[in-house]
Amino acid sequence: MNPFWTATLIFIISYAVIVSEKIHKTKVALAGASLMLILKIVDQKEAFHSEELGIDYNVIFLLISMMMIIGIMKRTGIFEYVAIKSAKIAKGEPFRIMAIFSVVTAVASAFLDNVTTVLLLAPVTLLVADELDMDPIPFLITEALASNIGGTATLIGDPPNIMIASKARLTFMDFILHLAPVVIIIMIVYIYTIKLIFGRKLKVKEDLKKRIMEIQEKDLIKDPVLLRKCLAVLGITIFGFVIHGFLHFEPATIALAGAALLFLISGEKPHDIFLEVEWPSIFFFIGLFIIVGGVVKVGLIEKMSRMMIDLTGPTQTNMFTTSMVILWFSAIASAIVDNIPFVATMNPLILDMANNIYHAGGAASHALPPETIHNAVLMPVWWALALGACLGGNGTAIGASANVIIIGMAEKARKPISFLKFMAYGIPIMIETVVISMIYIWVRYYILTAS
Repeated sequence: MNPFWTATLIFIISYAVIVSEKIHKTKVALAGASLMLILKIVDQKEAFHSEELGIDYNVIFLLISMMMIIGIMKRTGIFEYVAIKSAKIAKGEPFRIMAIFSVVTAVASAFLDNVTTVLLLAPVTLLVADELDMDPIPFLITEALASNIGGTATLIGDPPNIMIASKARLTFMDFILHLAPVVIIIMIVYIYTIKLIFGRKLKVKEDLKKRIMEIQEKDLIKDPVLLRKCLAVLGITIFGFVIHGFLHFEPATIALAGAALLFLISGEKPHDIFLEVEWPSIFFFIGLFIIVGGVVKVGLIEKMSRMMIDLTGPTQTNMFTTSMVILWFSAIASAIVDNIPFVATMNPLILDMANNIYHAGGAASHALPPETIHNAVLMPVWWALALGACLGGNGTAIGASANVIIIGMAEKARKPISFLKFMAYGIPIMIETVVISMIYIWVRYYILTAS
């Protein structure tokens, strides 16, 4: 069979079985990845060493390292302390707790990797829900969605933004000025939306609220000395994430160094801490990266993307249709495939489009002059790609790394979140946020600019 159709078939079948949940998603991802390798759609060198087609080790080692740091922190009692403190601030009212955690998640995700944020907050959420005898699933899902919304606001909040910034030569402040305003609007609407969805369903018995208010959270800290060490290392690690671009280190390097330092000064046994790592989620990512690498290699994503650009008819003076179609196409595609390889495919296509429109194809697409890349007509296309790729991840359980981690942690806590249940909340929120983004792009770059 033609490699294009073989890879497409493996991808579709793998995705369908993951959605059906008849077989565990990690088994499906590894089986699909194995088929891609055995049938030589991708070879071992591409799967294990190619940045474009293979495993993203930055994501893998970032996850493992942060899981190790959190595994050590769990032993201090800090998560129990934060859980009770948060519940007391919210007076034990479940929606207030949900709103607080959602806002904290969004803000933290703008300045940290959103995966790191959910890794820190999910254990706290599970503990609060347990204390109040509530279902943690609505809280976990709303935090996953908030992390992807918050991560959209800055250059470092979500990997697609880092990739777009690199190709479009955009700065940290460019993202703040152009994307942070719409993210603030989206978060305000989001809080009202989750209140409509969950507000009346979240109920707690008065005696449980009273019991929470009576707990002395300071008594929950089991090891103050270890806690101080953990907080010091976590602070250094988070600061490293914020300045990793200036240091020219990947986030994984920062996280790995933090985990190694905490191992050395904590005295914890590696074997015990490795048991805390969500290995099924790690291997799910590994398999998924190889499967997506296969469909990228055979040109499925590029074919869809090029067709989409050709249909929109961009010109030197107007790319309104192009920006709107890219926004929606990016959102839908990023809900289905990982947004990292998708953006890796879209970046050169947009540069190629700019080359053809402004230079009749006569320039080098990878080295266009700044006045072309930052042309006022082209800029909304870059912002549409960023908004679509980041917000589209909310659509499905595998649309964003944060979603996969939340689902893995819920499963470990024996509170499984089904693929369809996540979609039932994720798809409406994705549509809502993309509609707001569409209005924002239209008003800011076409209505206000024209006037």
